[in-house]
Amino acid sequence: MLDFIYYPVSFILWCWHWVFGHVFGEASAVSWALGIVFLVFTLRAIMYKPTVKQVRSMRKMQEFAPEIKKLQTKYKNDKPKMQQEMQKLQQQHGVNPLGGCLPMLLQIPVFLGLFHVLRSFGNSPTENYFFDERGVSSYLAADLFGARLGNWITEPAAELARFEVSRGSVILVAVPLMIAASILTHLTARHSVARQNPESATPQTAMMNKLTLYMFPLGVLVGGFFFPIGLLMYWLSNNGWTLAQQHFVYRKIDAEEEEKKAAVIEKRNALAPKPGQKPAAKKRPAASSPTASSASTASSASTAKPAADKPAATPEPPADNGTEIPGLISDRSRSKKSGRKNR
Repeated sequence: MLDFIYYPVSFILWCWHWVFGHVFGEASAVSWALGIVFLVFTLRAIMYKPTVKQVRSMRKMQEFAPEIKKLQTKYKNDKPKMQQEMQKLQQQHGVNPLGGCLPMLLQIPVFLGLFHVLRSFGNSPTENYFFDERGVSSYLAADLFGARLGNWITEPAAELARFEVSRGSVILVAVPLMIAASILTHLTARHSVARQNPESATPQTAMMNKLTLYMFPLGVLVGGFFFPIGLLMYWLSNNGWTLAQQHFVYRKIDAEEEEKKAAVIEKRNALAPKPGQKPAAKKRPAASSPTASSASTASSASTAKPAADKPAATPEPPADNGTEIPGLISDRSRSKKSGRKNR
């Protein structure tokens, strides 16, 4: 039913066992242990980009957490409206809530696939997906301090006797792996909680933090009694990768944010006036007065018209000094003294 998961997981494990088998021996427990560890590394490297997107999505959601709180307070009695407004807010900020869960969801089928593949080594002695009869027998014969990779602490005594393994040997190998995996789970959760924004704290997030800090590590510790040793190695290496990856990704994102802040400050300082320097005043265009504008208009108009269009100037009459003016008849009948006519 889930062969589309079992076959890829089995193939990756087969490839790494083939590589380390040429170094340590095909039936060596070290070859199988390293094969399981590098199976985890391969799958987590494939999921690196989705994991980085998950971290960025979580950081963005923490940035507008105060706005989410306002919406929760405003629409506390109207849940559908609150969900609708929160979706709008997430779309505005370009955040997909499901993007933060994708890497975790992808790890679940991998865990189930490896669990099934490791358990299937003891069920079929002839083949196990990509492993043939020789591969199955080499896995069953791999001895790790007196225990087999397919054994677990609560395994029935008849099964342990079939593999000629004592329960004490299984406990001796499994318990340190369980404790180490549980501690790494706690450290991973602690590092993630420490990076959260205090303003985004809600009762729901506080409850989830307690679950990840204490309940999940306890679940790994209790589940170790029922997990094969090979699966405990998977869990240990997976949590170790997660812790190292968190440190690397968070440092990278912090460095990017610091560069952006430094670029903004540098740009702001470049635009600001230097100490002791007066800011340059912007020159405003001079406003023309009505008189000057009218004068300029008149002068332009006068220059635009030809000289022929100008009206001729009216000559002033000459002063009367006793001289005759051509074209006029002089009246000599008046006396110069009285101004009367001579009769």
